[in-house]
Amino acid sequence: MEFFRIKRDLPLMRHALVFNVISFLTFAAAVFFLVTRGLHFSIEFTGGTVIEVEYAQAADPEQVRQTLEPMGFGEFQVQKFGSSRDLMLRLPIREGRKQTEEVAAVFGALCQAEQGAVQSRSYVSDKGEQISKQVCVAAADKEPVQLSRSEVVGPSVGAELAYDAAWALGFTIVGIMIYLAFRFEWKFSIAAIVANLHDVVIILGFFAAFQWEFSLAVLAAVLAVLGYSVNESVVIFDRIRETFRKQRKMSTVQVIDHAITSTISRTIITHGSTLMMVLSMLFFGGPTLHYFALALAIGICFGIYSSVFVAAAVAMWLGVRREDLVKPVKKKEGAEVELP
Repeated sequence: MEFFRIKRDLPLMRHALVFNVISFLTFAAAVFFLVTRGLHFSIEFTGGTVIEVEYAQAADPEQVRQTLEPMGFGEFQVQKFGSSRDLMLRLPIREGRKQTEEVAAVFGALCQAEQGAVQSRSYVSDKGEQISKQVCVAAADKEPVQLSRSEVVGPSVGAELAYDAAWALGFTIVGIMIYLAFRFEWKFSIAAIVANLHDVVIILGFFAAFQWEFSLAVLAAVLAVLGYSVNESVVIFDRIRETFRKQRKMSTVQVIDHAITSTISRTIITHGSTLMMVLSMLFFGGPTLHYFALALAIGICFGIYSSVFVAAAVAMWLGVRREDLVKPVKKKEGAEVELP
């Protein structure tokens, strides 16, 4: 499906050097911020206290955030999980404070916000076991909120998560390179990885420059951008191969310009639709999805740019030719012909 068709090929590769210089400067700036400022890791990576509370009615995360802000935790997370009545609180580790003290202080503040008092009550579980829970008792013996669970995420667990994240990113990159090397040609494989790493480093550079919180959700967005960006590169590479087969008199630069121009309508439809969904999450998804959607939005925008002006240009600099994609075969008589 196409909204429009450009009849004359745009001479994009004529300005490839200028765009590559811009890409290099942007990439260098991202690396600079990563080295000098570093990433602001979330509790999953640095460790902290996790508290789960259950409200009698639908919980209001924003009200809970306003209750905890005066307690001086700095960066903390409040998010829904399970039902609309359950909330998970992630609090950073504070020196000189025990976990029991932190949990008691937080739950006490939440109970006070509900105009109740903290009490310990015993319940019988489904397995017949006696369980003691901290509950908030308000007027008429109501329990507006109760403490479901609390635990500490240690720094060692965070280090393990960071290690696993690095391996996941590495395996993804290697897998993409192997796929493209078999699917097209090794020059395209290198070009796509250069473009994808360009996107990933720039996303990380934004998070380092503005000290946005880097969480597991953001890591998932980075991995999603890797797959999303390579998809656009594959579409352009496939059109380049198709054009090489059909237009035998075109030069490499003309073939790349034609391939990019013929996919512009598809690019606008695909990325425009995806970006609208991501922006909806960014503006209406709340704090839980904010940085996840922000990383996706940055990745999509730079993914379009890198697929056209980085991946295609790098393939051109590497000297991709018609002979690399259209292999000659021999007839029985010994004459060489080219595959269609």
